[in-house]
Amino acid sequence: MRRRAVIGDGTRAAPGPTGPEGTVAAQQPEWRTHPDYAASRAALAAAPALVTAAELTRLRRALAVVAGGGARMVQLGDCAESFEETGADHVRAKTAVLHALADELADGGPVLRVGRIGGQFAKPRSRPFEDVDGVPLPAFRGHMVNGEAPSAAARAHDPRRMVRAYEASAEVLRVLARERDRRRHPGDAWCDGPWASHDALVIDYEAPLVRADAGQRILGSTHLPWLGDRTRAPGSAHVRLLSQVANPVALKLGPTADPAELVEVCALLDPDRAPGRLTLIARMGAERVTDLLPPLVAAVRAGGHRAVWLSDPMHGNTVRAGGRKTRHLSAVVDEAIRCRRVLERAGEHPGGLHLEVAASDVTECLGGKVDGVERLGERYTTLCDPRLNPDQAAELMRTWIRA
Repeated sequence: MRRRAVIGDGTRAAPGPTGPEGTVAAQQPEWRTHPDYAASRAALAAAPALVTAAELTRLRRALAVVAGGGARMVQLGDCAESFEETGADHVRAKTAVLHALADELADGGPVLRVGRIGGQFAKPRSRPFEDVDGVPLPAFRGHMVNGEAPSAAARAHDPRRMVRAYEASAEVLRVLARERDRRRHPGDAWCDGPWASHDALVIDYEAPLVRADAGQRILGSTHLPWLGDRTRAPGSAHVRLLSQVANPVALKLGPTADPAELVEVCALLDPDRAPGRLTLIARMGAERVTDLLPPLVAAVRAGGHRAVWLSDPMHGNTVRAGGRKTRHLSAVVDEAIRCRRVLERAGEHPGGLHLEVAASDVTECLGGKVDGVERLGERYTTLCDPRLNPDQAAELMRTWIRA
């Protein structure tokens, strides 16, 4: 029998910016007055989970191996997924890039493969509005929330898109499951993936998808949910929600991360100090990671957590050039190497990399064959932030593994 999602004291998550037990949910869509709001949430609450407790157990075992230094991890994919790219051919193209880049990182050992895929349809934004040819429009927040076209109608927040996001995610995760089965060796507890992950941003989407499975409460929307730099506060609805499910969880750590606050969040999310439960993703910026990351690593270690440590060397290195957001491959490589050295000096295992990478030969980041600002416009197709192309990502992988 299908169950309605419950969190906290057994009540459904409150709508809008208020989360479980009165917590505040930042970066939420404005759609509570939409006539289809309640029906959209009800449809999600009645839908089957997209992942299983057995899958989450396999992933947590693999993450525990990474946390213990016995493997690496690659987590990569689109900045924001498109509803138009969830068919089997698109998914196979994306996982082919994931596997190829993971193989670059292998260096003779196992590599856990996790995609930013199967649910990465919502994005936090620094400003709620943007200026488009002199007209203020709501910012594009991902296909789960609104459309990217520069019109008031497209940019309206529409809760019916949550149901479309669920259906698109289900299509993607079916392909991933078939690929895991194909790659799995009988009797082998290790499973390198590909697993799904996304930013668990929209509480109205995530909370109705909590389910009971095999005596556990799981978040049924993805295997590995993460919380971004804007939603990881200890008192947030996002932390409260993820603290109550059995999925492995991840946190993005930006330059404002505070050691004491991080210890508090880690204790909420990983009270049993269980290897494989917690992944921490540093995204400081190349010029700041050497100074800002060491106290965070020390605080987590003092708190007794055996976390997987990843470097996200992209989000702290975004600049504007030629009227577009971009990233310099040199800065991305620099941060990844500096992060690795910080972790090694602290006696921690550099677990791997978290990257935004396209499955095609885009020209969104500067470096390699994209050798000038004038080339950015050739194939700049991202829905949000600039992605590396596969060649740029491979160069990063090779340099990082040799560092």
